[in-house]
Amino acid sequence: MGSLQLQDFAAGWVGGAASVVVGHPLDTVKTRLQAGQGYGNTLNCVLTVYRNESVAGFFKGMSFPLASIAVYSSVVFGVFSNTQRLLGQLRHGDASHTPALVDVALASTVAGFISVGIGTPVDLVKIRLQMQTQTYSTANVKLKPTVPGFPVYQGPIHCFKTVLQKEGIAGIYRGMGAMLLRDVPGYCLYFIPYTFFCGWITPDECISPNPTSIWLAGGVAGAISWGTATPMDVVKSRLQADGVYLNKYKGVLDCILQSYQNEGLKVFFRGITINAVRGFPTSSAMFLGYELSLKAMRRDQTETNP
Repeated sequence: MGSLQLQDFAAGWVGGAASVVVGHPLDTVKTRLQAGQGYGNTLNCVLTVYRNESVAGFFKGMSFPLASIAVYSSVVFGVFSNTQRLLGQLRHGDASHTPALVDVALASTVAGFISVGIGTPVDLVKIRLQMQTQTYSTANVKLKPTVPGFPVYQGPIHCFKTVLQKEGIAGIYRGMGAMLLRDVPGYCLYFIPYTFFCGWITPDECISPNPTSIWLAGGVAGAISWGTATPMDVVKSRLQADGVYLNKYKGVLDCILQSYQNEGLKVFFRGITINAVRGFPTSSAMFLGYELSLKAMRRDQTETNP
């Protein structure tokens, strides 16, 4: 049983890495649309980034998410699967019992809470790095120490250290409230549709879903989950990008109110298209990476100790 539980973490790692490579270019566009200025729509933003920074611009700051999201997914999938197994054991006396809706929801919530502990600092560093070459948009602010357009942070480690020195632990966990509000419901709307779509598409005689079912169910789950998480994602992006030059938001509520007063309701749906569009390929890549590597590891295990 012990190795089985670790396999979920390993498979989650593979899934996470696959999703980063697929999704990072769109993630850069999303962050710039949500927290940057003067990009207009999605297409215009893609063209601007390409013109100014060529293909490399889309992969800016990818090494950090590649390392961190792989670990992050590893934790999410590992915690989710093991919680689900534990619930099966406690509620039905069998760890491999087909999970009920309540089980999936509970396991998703646990995974959501634990992931935010790891994910908040990771996202903060990623967003600060993506945003620091942005031109600063607030007029009449005298900025002495840093010149917008010139990097404040040299890289992920330097960024992490700088934020820790200047803003303390609270700075590293800036946007955590918004992230909890985004991720706990977000993971429920991720794993629940996936579990049910997968069961629905897979023929009864098959024990495990085939790659096409995984790809489709994972993609649909990702699009649903990311589409609905967009308003909180906007708030989180703004809270975390805030502080590259100066702090203008006091917290989640203040950020919601200020954004609403200045830009109306539509601001909370900024990046929704790209979130839903990006949600499909990244999460199908993630679930495929997860399920296929898990299958491979289990096959190896049965071959080595039949």
